[in-house]
Order: sequence, then C-alpha cells, then structure tokens
Amino acid sequence: MAESLGPRLYSCSNCRNRVSLHDDIISKCFQGRNGRAFLFSHAMNITLGPKEDRNLLSGLHTVADIYCADCHQVLGWKYERAYEVSQKYKEGKFILEKAKIVKEDW
Repeated sequence: MAESLGPRLYSCSNCRNRVSLHDDIISKCFQGRNGRAFLFSHAMNITLGPKEDRNLLSGLHTVADIYCADCHQVLGWKYERAYEVSQKYKEGKFILEKAKIVKEDW
C-alpha cells in the first residue's frame, strides 16, 4: 500500500515557519528584489507591512511587504492594487521570493 503524503509546503528559509502550499502557486515566472519569485494565491503565518505605491517591472502597484510571523524576515509582498487593467489579476495575491522560502515535507 502506498504511503499517504500530506500537502507540499513552502516554509521560511530562516526559521522553517510554514508560509504557503505548493498547490497555491499561480506562476513561477516573477522577479523579486533578490531574484526569482513565485506568485501565490494564498499565504499563511505572515504579517503585512504598510501599503505603499511601488513602481515594479510591470508598472505601478500598491503593495505591502510580507514578513514571516515568527522571525519577521521579509519574504516578499502582497499586491493590494494594480493600476493597469492588464495587471488586475495580481490584486490580493502574494509574491514569495525563492531565496526566502524552502520546500518542506516533499
């Protein structure tokens, strides 16, 4: 009988706090401050910083940095508002930088 495996998770690279599910990845083709980043539909065990307008590669967005709820490392940001119609799909979504997360329970 095959062993049942739980969900594949991503954790904070600093303290191993679980921050997202692999199944919540929308895209792996994003750029963060420190290199490659993933767009997620949901994130957990995080806190949000203040909202600010930021000019990103895809245009002007209102974003809030996201921090690990345990160790407070910056993990990426949450898209609060997109000003261009073609970017509206990002609203309410999360960028987690690949350098700041690790695979857990794979």
